[in-house]
Amino acid sequence: MKAGILLTVGDPRTVAELAALAEANGWDGVFTWDGIAIGELDTYDPWVTMAAMAMTTERVRLGAIVTPPARRRPWKLARETMTLDRLSNGRLVLPVGLGALDDGAFGNVGEPTEARLRAERLDETLAILEGLWSGQPFGFKGTHYRFEPMTFRPTPIQRPRVPIWVIGAWPKERSVRRALRFDGIHPQTSDPARIREVAAFVDANRPGGRDGFDIIVEGTSRGAAGAARVRRTAKAGATWWVESDWMTASVESLRARIEAGPPAA
Repeated sequence: MKAGILLTVGDPRTVAELAALAEANGWDGVFTWDGIAIGELDTYDPWVTMAAMAMTTERVRLGAIVTPPARRRPWKLARETMTLDRLSNGRLVLPVGLGALDDGAFGNVGEPTEARLRAERLDETLAILEGLWSGQPFGFKGTHYRFEPMTFRPTPIQRPRVPIWVIGAWPKERSVRRALRFDGIHPQTSDPARIREVAAFVDANRPGGRDGFDIIVEGTSRGAAGAARVRRTAKAGATWWVESDWMTASVESLRARIEAGPPAA
């Protein structure tokens, strides 16, 4: 199982420094998050932040957990992701989901809040990303987005596409099946029993099963109980552990956690 860390606090310069520190200490991935206006929380643009991270690292996977395409223009997202994949020499992963409605960049600015509409936009955006990333003429006619064929060059470095991880709210089958069309699922649980169920569902319903497919788990691995949780999730089928402290993290605590090294699976 690979280990990443989510940097929930810090300005782009600080996050870039922490990303380099994580790489030096053996972590496999370093992640930021995608938000615009969540209360009074200090918030930075994830694409600018990840560009800074890309320039201070050479090996680790980079991504923002998670990007909600429902409030982004798909063609702009295609440009951003392609550019960052090239800047990082093919290390970008794109985690996507419906988005958290406590972000003022949804209802407060007139973006759709209904789950059905956000899901439709997510599905159309993923189809558009694949089409535009191909580098071939591509047009689209959907419910929410329509455009005549255009060609996006260059393509991302990674082929056939930038890996896409999808939030799949287990056991909601429609949500999970969306993830099976792509490269990984974030089932929003760290319960080993649930992870085992997800893994079994992937094996039964995805061509090729779990081959080339990631199951991503977030949590904290503090102390003996946390370390044991990591081992249980790995045994259950998780392929990525993302260390994440959304509530109490500081730059100092993140630095200390990074220097302690990734949890052992």
